[in-house]
Amino acid sequence: MTLLIRLIFFVAAASVASTTWSIEASEKVSVTPVLKTQKNWYGDQIVYPSGKAEATVVVVEIAPGGATGWHSHPVPSFGMVMEGAIEVEFENGEVKHLMAGQAAAEAVNVWHNGHNRGEVTAKLVVFYAGATDQPLTVQKHTQPGSAR
Repeated sequence: MTLLIRLIFFVAAASVASTTWSIEASEKVSVTPVLKTQKNWYGDQIVYPSGKAEATVVVVEIAPGGATGWHSHPVPSFGMVMEGAIEVEFENGEVKHLMAGQAAAEAVNVWHNGHNRGEVTAKLVVFYAGATDQPLTVQKHTQPGSAR
């Protein structure tokens, strides 16, 4: 690649990067994209709920051997594993793994259970794009003796 083509590519990439993110990188500021998507991890389009918008951010810690229990989210949620790793099992048997530094857009109204199969506490930051007076999570109540 010639020097001129490299320079053009660099300038084009820099202009896209500076308009894509809300904070520009500099000598003392690093900007690392973690997740940018229009679809959740099931491939469905992300749709925000109607009503008065309410954003909620929580830190979830799952001890080694712990699990969240079967639940779903009626609103879009986005999570990032900060420490440790989790295994997410879906009702259809599918399993996804997320390690520290990885993020996901969760599926709306899909039953899932997050497990920490590791030896250290898994710490996640979860962002919910909900509406006032709307639950963020719905726990699934199972029958005695049920596998789930």
